[in-house]
Amino acid sequence: MTVALWCILIALVLPPLCALIAKLSSGRFGLGANHDPRAFLDKLEGLPRRAHAAQLNSFEAFPAFAAAVLVADIVGNAEQVTQDVLAVMYITSRLLYIICYLADWAALRSLVWFAGLALIVSFFVVSV
Repeated sequence: MTVALWCILIALVLPPLCALIAKLSSGRFGLGANHDPRAFLDKLEGLPRRAHAAQLNSFEAFPAFAAAVLVADIVGNAEQVTQDVLAVMYITSRLLYIICYLADWAALRSLVWFAGLALIVSFFVVSV
């Protein structure tokens, strides 16, 4: 398997990681957090709430990234090393995005989000 395809798996793990951060940083993990997790997460504030928001955004961004990697792999016009580098850069952008969300750096978070979107588009561009 290629690095780019492994990056799909890594991207899939990022939302649950954010959820874990939300639950652990709330200080109330284990006190009903898993009986109704959606209601629990919706009531959070501060860092735990931002971690939950990062989780939701990670779920939203995942399909586009996975599709872009798979399209590039299937079309096969881009060098594999190019696909791998783009995928690693995307994962890096998502990690930076999560860090920015947790730290409440809104402007930088938006810039990093746009960089991630540009990387997704890049998969299609290099596949032409």
